[in-house]
Parts: sequence; C-alpha cells; structure tokens
Amino acid sequence: MKKDNISDAVIRRLPRYYRQLNELFNRGIIRISSHSLGEEMNITASQIRQDFSCFGEFGQQGYGYNVEELRSEIGHILGVDNNHHLIMIGVGNLGHALLQNFPFSQTGFAVDAAFDVSPIVIGTTIHGVPVYSMNDLDGFIREHPVDVVVLTIPQSIAQETASHLISLGIQGFWNFTNMELNSSKPEVKFENIHFADSLLTLSYRIANR
Repeated sequence: MKKDNISDAVIRRLPRYYRQLNELFNRGIIRISSHSLGEEMNITASQIRQDFSCFGEFGQQGYGYNVEELRSEIGHILGVDNNHHLIMIGVGNLGHALLQNFPFSQTGFAVDAAFDVSPIVIGTTIHGVPVYSMNDLDGFIREHPVDVVVLTIPQSIAQETASHLISLGIQGFWNFTNMELNSSKPEVKFENIHFADSLLTLSYRIANR
C-alpha cells in the first residue's frame, strides 16, 4: 500500500503503538502477540495486524512481535530518528510549560530556539532553550534548518504569522492557537491542537455513560 493511501486513523494510531511498545520495553517484555498487544491497548488483534500491514510485514507466525524491533520499526516510520529541528514562537504560560516539561527529544525533535516579544523572557533560557526577540526570527530561519514551528501565540496573529513563516520555507506547524490554520500549499502540514475538543469528548462520555 502506498503511504499516500494510508488513512488518517491508522496514522493517528501509530503514536499509540509506539508509546505502548516503549512501555512494554521498559517493563522488560521481549515479545508480544497481536492479541496481547490488543488487550493492552483495547484494540482488536485484527485491527493491529491490518494497521501494521500498511507498512510491511512485522512479526512471525507463532512467535508474535519482538517488542524492541517493532518499537524501532514504528519509531522509524514516525520519523523519531530523523532529528527534526523545531522552534517555538510564543513563550507565555503554555509555551513555557511545553519547553519546561514536554519530552521533545524522546519524539525525535531538537528544540533549537524560542521567540517572543516580551522583554521579560527575551534573553533568558528555558530548559536549555534560548529565547530570542521576534525581530531575530527571519534571520534565524534563513541560517538554520527548521522543520517544525510550534505556535503558542494569540489567535489574532496566528494565520498571518503562519503565512509569513510559510513564505520563509516552513512546512510543519504544531499549532496551539485554538484555531484552524491553513495553506494553499499541499506540502505544508498543520497539526491543529484543540484542548476543548478533548474535554468535550470527555463531557460526552460522562454524560452518556
């Protein structure tokens, strides 16, 4: 199956597989069957085999999956070994919390810099990441490889900022502005994060349990 034809649902399950396999590896589990993996994740064994078949043949009949090898394969598919370069724009409460607590390196991203307009944070370092003025942004992008930009900025400037970054060659955005960003260029990818969606999903589940 061509990767272009893989459904979004399958792609969104891959990080769950990777996270679960990391946990199994850390527990010292050497091999696991699709049935046991499904029980761990509340996914059917047939769904797991179907998902994995989109990317090749994993595991052996009667043996199951080698946890370490499968973790490595899925990590490779997800690109965690590509050493992506990332910068953050907006170092308010959310941006600061992400820099301080989110394990970027474990997901294959190196956070090279952050940018803000506040004199209070410009010139500081947060968890090893230097914070620069927005005035330095364009020059930094021209001189350094940047694969992904994390946006934790006000909605009022989100699309304008994204469009400017796209004109500078940025093609990946992790967007926390709580609005859907877009581009006419198909090579530009957005992952739009809406915290309210997750909370409302929980609201539905507890209201209809």
